[in-house]
Order: sequence, then C-alpha cells, then structure tokens
Amino acid sequence: MYQPLEKENLFTKYIRIAVVVAAYWVISILTVFVNKALLSGLKLDAPLFVTWFQVLTSSTICFTMSMLGKRYPRAVNFPEGNPFDRETFRKVLPLSILFTAMIATNNLCLKFVGVAFYYVGRSLTTVFNVLLTYALLGQKTSSKAILCCVLIVVGFWIGVDQESLTESFSLIGTIFGVLGSLSLSLYSIYTKRTLQHVNQEVWLLSYYNNVYSSVLFIPLMIINGEVQEVLNYEHLFEGWFWGVMTIGGVCGFAIGFVTTLQIKVTSPLTHNISGTAKACAQTVIATSWYQETKSFLWWTSNVVVLLGSAFYTRVKQLEMDQLHREQMNSQKV
Repeated sequence: MYQPLEKENLFTKYIRIAVVVAAYWVISILTVFVNKALLSGLKLDAPLFVTWFQVLTSSTICFTMSMLGKRYPRAVNFPEGNPFDRETFRKVLPLSILFTAMIATNNLCLKFVGVAFYYVGRSLTTVFNVLLTYALLGQKTSSKAILCCVLIVVGFWIGVDQESLTESFSLIGTIFGVLGSLSLSLYSIYTKRTLQHVNQEVWLLSYYNNVYSSVLFIPLMIINGEVQEVLNYEHLFEGWFWGVMTIGGVCGFAIGFVTTLQIKVTSPLTHNISGTAKACAQTVIATSWYQETKSFLWWTSNVVVLLGSAFYTRVKQLEMDQLHREQMNSQKV
C-alpha cells in the first residue's frame, strides 16, 4: 500500500511543478505582450504613467491581501507589516528607488524596441551581476563564469548590430535596456541586504516596494511632462481604457506571484533555466505574431545569448555543489 501512495504523491508533485512552470510561461509572455500594447498601442505617450498605474494596482492588491490576512488568517496567508512605519521606510526606501528605476527602464525599453529584440536588449543582467558583485561585495568570479559572460556580451553585440539594420531599431530603447539590466543587477544585490529588515518575507518586501514606488513615480511623471499628456488623452474617460490598464496592472502583480511560486516549488536554478527557455519561446512567438523577418546573424545572436546564459547557470550550479561538498567534508573532519 505504501509504494502506490508514494508514486501517487510523486506524480502529484510533478503535476504541480508542471502547472506552475506552465503558468509562469503563459503569464510572463502575456505580460510582455500586454505591456507592449499598452506602451506602444494606445497612442498615449506616457510610459511612466502606465508603469505607475501598474505599481499602484499591485499596491492595492497587496494592501487588500494584507487586510484579508488580518481578518481571515486561516483563509489568506499574507505576512504582517506596515509600509508607513518610519523605521521600515528608512531601511527599505533605498531598495525601492532601485525598484522604481528597474521597472521604469524595463518598460521604457519595451516601449521603444520590439518584443522579439527585448530579451537580447536586456541580456546584460548576468554580466552586470558579475561586475557589481566584485565591485560592491568583493566577490570574485571563476574564469569559466567570466567566459560565459563574454559569450553573452558577444551575443548582445551581434544582436544590436543586426537589429540596427532593421527599421525597428531604437538606440534609446537599447540604452534603456542596458540601464534596465544594470538596475536589475543592483536591485538583486541590495535585495539580499534588505530582506533581513522584513524577516526574509519576499511578499512583504514586494508590498513595500510597490507602495513607495507608486509615490516615487509621481514627480518623475511631472518632470517628464506626462500629467498634461494624460489629461489631454482623448480616451481618458472611456471604460475600455481603464479596463486594459487594469489588466496590465493585474499582469504585473501576477508575474511577481508566479515567479516567486516557481522558485518555491522548484529552485532558483530551475527558475533561471525556465526563464531562459521562456525567453527563446517569447522571441519566436513575437517574430511570428508581428510577422517579422530576421537575418541568420540576428537569430545567431539570440542563440549565443541563450547559450551563454544557460552555461553560466550550469557553471554556478557546479560551483555551488562543489562548495557544499567541501563544507560537508570540513564538518566531518
């Protein structure tokens, strides 16, 4: 009786993992396409406003879940915390500034470049991770991992060169992509430091970041002249406009949820592999959806970036396994 039950539990576990990974793929790809439509298809030149509405939606959802968690703790599990606590604000605000820069540059990149090129345009995150980890934390990287980073840079360079030959190329979009990669790397590094101030609660940190970011975006929108742009928008008071804006906001919240869930039911390594494979599928879907014809070298750049990212993930996994074995052996001695 025990063996069939064990097989059944294992089968259930695999089904759950498959469902979560599939949900991550669908929601992640859908979010990119929805954001592209919002940023480029509404004839509203206010990308920061669109991004602000998304973080405001996420803040509202998190606040609602927090209230429900307090009232119905058995039904809703959400960590307890107050974003308006002075000490919390002081410790989390620096990370929230990086969070604001990260999502702003990512959406600005997506506004100006095509979905097909979006992954290559933002592919330098791993490279910046290595550079900033050494510059800020003093942690060195192995030669094999550095070679993987060189491969990613080569793929990025080829991709930009080939994209520049097309009508869809945007230099400003590519620059925002590089800045997005840089801000994401900084955000990842400082997240580890900030999590200790929120009892390692990822959802609580996400809640705080969205609340603070919804305030930080206001002066940025004013400086960028988007307030008047929004007020003069011809469809501002039409229901469909706020409907699609709300869909974008829900997608923004959902991608954070399924990303955390995928890491939870698998591992950070599996999440990286899944994200890399998803990016490949996203590129293929985008070229088909927008009926784009790309050169052989353009596709080669995507393959090089994907291989470089995959090899880097594998190298880091092997290094972590080696470190773990050495620590276990030293404990035995």
